[in-house]
Amino acid sequence: MANWLDVLFRLSDNGTTVRTEVLAGTTTFLTLAYIIFVQPALLASIGMDFGAVFVATCVASAFGTLMMAFFANYPIAVAPAMGHNFYFAFAVVVGMQVPWQVALGGVALAGLIFVVTAGFGLREHLITAIPASLKQAIAVGIGLLIAMVGLQWAGIIVDSPGTLITIGSLTEAPVAVALCGFAVTAALTVRRVRGAILGGILVSAVGSWALGLSSFQGIASLPPSIAPTVLQLDIASALRPEMVAVVFIFFFLALFDSVGTLVGVGEQAGLMRNGTLPRARGALMADAVGTVVGAGLGTSTVTAYIESATGVSAGGRTGLTAMVTAVLFVAALFFSPLVSMIGGGYEVGDGTTLYPVIAPALIVVGTMMMKGARLIEWDDPTESIPAFLTIIIMPLTVSITDGIAFGFISFALLKLVAGRGHETHWLIYLFAVLMAVRYALQ
Repeated sequence: MANWLDVLFRLSDNGTTVRTEVLAGTTTFLTLAYIIFVQPALLASIGMDFGAVFVATCVASAFGTLMMAFFANYPIAVAPAMGHNFYFAFAVVVGMQVPWQVALGGVALAGLIFVVTAGFGLREHLITAIPASLKQAIAVGIGLLIAMVGLQWAGIIVDSPGTLITIGSLTEAPVAVALCGFAVTAALTVRRVRGAILGGILVSAVGSWALGLSSFQGIASLPPSIAPTVLQLDIASALRPEMVAVVFIFFFLALFDSVGTLVGVGEQAGLMRNGTLPRARGALMADAVGTVVGAGLGTSTVTAYIESATGVSAGGRTGLTAMVTAVLFVAALFFSPLVSMIGGGYEVGDGTTLYPVIAPALIVVGTMMMKGARLIEWDDPTESIPAFLTIIIMPLTVSITDGIAFGFISFALLKLVAGRGHETHWLIYLFAVLMAVRYALQ
């Protein structure tokens, strides 16, 4: 068995062993397992079936991660992306009032475009075209949006007629559970404990159960039915003109998440060769095909996970690490009662539904996405103003699309005004014009 795995994944060539890879794969899973709680809760809040999304999340993650293992031989896990799921739920389904079936169709189309353009260099051109400051600003803006939703789900911030939002009652039981969960998650993160987010979720779950905010439903059972979401995607409606911008954003986000994660984890694992990542096409195909399969099953865009870096830190160097993570995603299918208890909401007196167990994870994930802010050229107004608009518009409008649009339009305009138009790729001007026309026609 060990010899077969050694040959298949080239363990000896990469200076690793089966034991090390198994430990690394388990470490990666524990670090990113929060997504199997967060994703069903998030998509259930827009009307999708909780159990079906849970199954779709586990199966799509296992499928994409296995593709990463066998097509690229990299120790990188694939799962529904944080940020993409918020764009799917709040910007498209809630903000644009697009049925979730049509939104899934848009996800599938973006994945198909990802596959079709693999041999034309379009992805590479887009990566080159987007200014570095806007790339960082997009990640930061998405982080703020995720954190703001987490604060709302915790009950820490609430609606206010005069100021839009204000601080909530911190003595309410759901808020206390969320604050406790956040404190534990933050403390574990500071102590560099692997699986800190998962640990915080479990502590919050115990607190929620002890205070009667949730009821114990068991630990394990057969997986719930996936019928409510499987093959419910509506690709025909996603081809309508008003969905073009949505599909582009799905593609755009998937592109930068994939490339950024692959390069970041590849550097840490020592996989880069002369500034390039060997077998990168196979890795990108794992994301793309995984996204199409995930949309068919009933979940939003899947992509390579930066949390894979924890498995690399534990010694993971090959696809065997990813295969172990995939097997654990499959095993998670049999713990749906636990997931339902953790991901369920609690309705407060005014009819608002809070998610005190999940909320701390969103807040902490948001903080992790802030680091790119330091890489923005704040001393150059032609860079900093568009970056700031991108960052601030996303959480205030609950729209990743509008944040990107404001960033692109202002970047193109300010570079022209400053007489530095030659510094900007023509694709930015094209997208800026298209986005401006979109606003003009609203």
